Amino acid sequence: MSSVPGMFSLVLHTHLPWFAHHGEWPVGEELLYQAWGASYIPVVEQLFRLADEGYRDIMSLGVTPTVAAQLDDSHCLQGMTAWLANWQMRAHEAKTYLGTESATGDSTNNTPNDSPQLSTADIHAMGQRELSIAEWTSERYRERWQSGGSPVLRELGETGVVELLGGPLAHPFQPLLTPPMRTFLLRAGLSDSMLRRHDRPHGLWAPECAYTPGMEKDYEAAGISHFMVDGPSFRGDTAVGRPVRDSTVVAFARDLTVSYRVWSPKAGYPGHGDYRDFHTFHHSTGFKPARVTGRNIGPHKKQPYDPQRAIQRLDHDVADFVDTVINRLQEETTRTGRPAHVVAAFDTELFGHWWYEGPLWLGKVLRALDQAGVELGSLDKARRSGYVGAPIELRDCSWGSGKDWRVWEGPAVSDIVDLNQKLQSELREFITAVIPARSAQAIRPRNAIADQVLQEAVLALQSDWAFLISKDTAADYARDRAFLHAHAMREIIATYLAGDTAEAEKLCAAWRAADSPFPQLDARLLRDVYDECVS
Repeated sequence: MSSVPGMFSLVLHTHLPWFAHHGEWPVGEELLYQAWGASYIPVVEQLFRLADEGYRDIMSLGVTPTVAAQLDDSHCLQGMTAWLANWQMRAHEAKTYLGTESATGDSTNNTPNDSPQLSTADIHAMGQRELSIAEWTSERYRERWQSGGSPVLRELGETGVVELLGGPLAHPFQPLLTPPMRTFLLRAGLSDSMLRRHDRPHGLWAPECAYTPGMEKDYEAAGISHFMVDGPSFRGDTAVGRPVRDSTVVAFARDLTVSYRVWSPKAGYPGHGDYRDFHTFHHSTGFKPARVTGRNIGPHKKQPYDPQRAIQRLDHDVADFVDTVINRLQEETTRTGRPAHVVAAFDTELFGHWWYEGPLWLGKVLRALDQAGVELGSLDKARRSGYVGAPIELRDCSWGSGKDWRVWEGPAVSDIVDLNQKLQSELREFITAVIPARSAQAIRPRNAIADQVLQEAVLALQSDWAFLISKDTAADYARDRAFLHAHAMREIIATYLAGDTAEAEKLCAAWRAADSPFPQLDARLLRDVYDECVS
């Protein structure tokens, strides 16, 4: 029997845009391989260990169809194999590094001013650390992942340790989609989960935690029983889930008091001086050799990373988080007069890719919470256990800046918003022109040209492009990608409608070589949705 009132749910959201065949560095496939090696592999290993220890249904894990597609893609699998080999090679070089480092960072020794000052012994120690973790990661990859991510996720789901969440195809910003497109992408995303891991999810991570009234009906019709929003969407009262409007679909809201303890726009555990610094590089080897040291300390003054110091801090932050969760559960239970439910939600990539020590913290904190008497549970377990209150008239929301839609609809991305609206209109016009209605033609062969047009439209509609532009983190890349997929879609349509079917087929083959994350996409099903919405 739990000695702490209520239940705690950890929710992880795993997402990157479709990077395959679209650049390598600084934005592109390199980010996928970094996240795969630093986050996905070690986080999954932590979860398998918890399953082996007998833990069941303790958290929720979302993996978007876009990530799942890349983890299964033959090109990405080959790329990951090469990336792991390169990691080990560079680690060997660092372990035996013969260069010298300047104490002042002057150019005579080719040491950039944005690089920390390290002794040869520091560099050798860094190389040994990197070699050990690279070899461990490579071994885990060979054991579990080299046939793709879907077998791994299916096995993980079958252990029962986590609830696997679903999501719409290609991670679109759903409130800005037309109703038919929203319906189609939701169905296609859930079907993708079924195809890859033989599991049709009932829980959903809504991309960007975005919502607009009416979406709960989409979810209800698709068999979704619960989904995530951000805390302010509940106007701060996040102690239980709530059915949305007059539906049976329950929304759960992230508790910012607890979640921001780990990561917020301004602070969080990974920023402590003892953890490995994400932004500082040793340029000769490409590795990250420094600890954070301090908030306002330049890279050349960062201190060398100390693993023992980091572990001591990790244990402190595990204990701090456990205390934070217990205090929050007790406070909310007292305030509401019933056992409270606390949800902390994060991007999976925080654990390992951004926060080097994150996967270890994750495993430690789940065990420590259980040992402290906190009941752990997935969102589905919370719903089934009755952590549900009165219905809520949920309004337009997201988990982005301002908790509204400004990141995906603001002035900085007006061209992307306009593009997406036009693409959806052009797509509908084309599909209804070339795909006959089911009622008009009983046998309808697949149309490979229409399928590739749909594939490009879906990729253009990814929410990531507007996010990267609004945040000015990779604006040129994002804008180029959105308009590239739009160009591909329009080029194929124009050629096909001009009567040059052979040339349209050649174009499709060329674009398909780069853009085929969802080969099962069937334009006939989109035509069916258009007809449903009309009727």
